[in-house]
Amino acid sequence: MRRLLFPAMIAILLLVAGCAHYQVNEQSREFDRETGYRFDALDPGPGNTDSLFVCLMFSGGGTRASALSYGIMKALKETAIIVDGEEKSLLDEVDCISSVSGGSFTAAYYGLFRENLFLDFRPEFLERNIQGMLAARLFNPGNWFRLASPYFSRIDMAAELYNREIFKDARFSQLEHNGRPLVTLNATNLGTERRFEFTQEYFDAMGSRLDSYPVSRAVAASSAFPYLLTPISLRNYPVAPGYTEPWWYMGALEPEDWTARRYNAARNLGVYLDEGNKYIHLMDGGLSDNIGARAVLDAYDRGFIRTRINQGAIDKLVLIVVNARTKSVDAISAGEKPPGFFTVAAKTATVAMDNYSYDSVAGLREELYSRVQSQKDEQACIELLSGHCPDAPRPVAFAAGVDPYVIEINFEAAALIPDEDPRYYLDLPTSFKLTAEQVDRLVNIGPKLLKASPQFKCLLKVLNAETQGLPRPEDCPIGSGIFP
Repeated sequence: MRRLLFPAMIAILLLVAGCAHYQVNEQSREFDRETGYRFDALDPGPGNTDSLFVCLMFSGGGTRASALSYGIMKALKETAIIVDGEEKSLLDEVDCISSVSGGSFTAAYYGLFRENLFLDFRPEFLERNIQGMLAARLFNPGNWFRLASPYFSRIDMAAELYNREIFKDARFSQLEHNGRPLVTLNATNLGTERRFEFTQEYFDAMGSRLDSYPVSRAVAASSAFPYLLTPISLRNYPVAPGYTEPWWYMGALEPEDWTARRYNAARNLGVYLDEGNKYIHLMDGGLSDNIGARAVLDAYDRGFIRTRINQGAIDKLVLIVVNARTKSVDAISAGEKPPGFFTVAAKTATVAMDNYSYDSVAGLREELYSRVQSQKDEQACIELLSGHCPDAPRPVAFAAGVDPYVIEINFEAAALIPDEDPRYYLDLPTSFKLTAEQVDRLVNIGPKLLKASPQFKCLLKVLNAETQGLPRPEDCPIGSGIFP
C-alpha cells in the first residue's frame, strides 16, 4: 500500500501543476463610453477643481522610487493653498497619477486607500523586505509544482504576494469608486514593444472588463523587471457589441501622417482591435517609459487634459515629475579593459530607459512652451490690430490662457540642499529591500527637493498673490514654470 501512496501523491501534484493558471481578465459583454475606469467617469470630489489641474508622474526604481514618491505625496499633503476661496492641501488638487514599476506601488496604494497611505504604507511596503518574501515563496518546495505549469510563473506568484500583503484583494472597481485622481499604471507590451496602460480605454479595445481585475496584477506587470520576473499575460477578446473607437482614432492612420504622434497612437490601439492578437504579454513599464510621462503627454495631446484646456477649464496646469533614477560613477572610461558581461547587461537594461526618460520630460516642456508662445503671439497680434487696424477681424482666440508648470524632482538637485550629498541617493540600489535608514532619508529628501524647485516656488508665489488679490509676481511670468 505504501509503495502505491508515493506515486499517487506525485500524480496528484503533477495534476495540480497542470491546473495552475494565471488569473484571466474577464470579457466585456457591453460597451459604455461613459463608465469604467477612465478620467471622465471619475467623481472629482468636493475639494478638487479643474482650474488648478495637477498631474504626478512616478518613475521606476524599486523601493527607492516608492519611497521618494511617498515623500513627495507627504509634502503635497502638508502644503496648504487657497483656491477659489477654499483652503485645502495641494494633494487635494491632484487629478491624475501616471506611474511605472516601483512608483506604481505608491500610486496604487494612494488610489485605493487614500489617507491611509500616510499611516500604513511604510510598515506594509517600504520597510518590508519584499524581495526576501518573494524569494521565500519561489524557493518553497510547495510552490514548485505550480511553477512547473506553462501558464503560471514567477510573476503570478509575485502578484499573489502583492495582493495578499499590500493591496488586500482590491480591484479596479475600488479605484473607480474612489474617484479622482486617475491612477494610470503603465507596463510594456512585449509583442508591440509599446506602452500599455491599465485604463478602460485600453480594455475597451481588448473587449475586456477592467473593474474586476486585481490591482495587484497591474502593479506586478508595471514592475516586472526583465530576467528577474516573467510577463503578466492578458486575454484579448473581440470588442463588445456597440464598440466605437475614440474620436482621435478616426482618420489618424492616413499614410502621409505616419510621423505624427496620433498616427503612432492609432497603430498601437489597432493592435488590440485585431482579433488575431489573442494574447497580450506585459513587462516592466520602464522598458517603454520609465518616467510615466507618456500617458500625461497623450492626455495633453488628445485626452482629458486637452478636452479641459479646449473648454477653458484649466487655468494652471501643474506637472510634477518624480524621477528616482540613479547614476553610478563612470568607472568604465578609466580602464583599458572592456567591461564584462554583467556590466554590459546592466548598462543595456538601463541606458535606453534613462535617455528615454530625459526625452519624455523634454517633450513635456516643449509642448507647454509651444502653448505659452502661441498665447503670447495671439495677444501680441490682438494688440497690434487694436492699435493699427481696429476694424480688422481678430484671430480665433484660445478658450483661455494656460499657466503651465513642469516640476522635476531628481537626486542630482540634492547638491543645492545644505548638508545633503546627491551621491548617497544616486548610489542606492534598485531593489525591493532597503534599510530603515535608507527609507528615512529617501522620504525626507522628497519634500526638500520639492521646496527647492524654482518652478514650485513660483507656483506658490502666484497662488499666494492671487489669494491676496495682488498682481502676479514679476519674477514669475507665465512660462517661467516650465524650464529650470
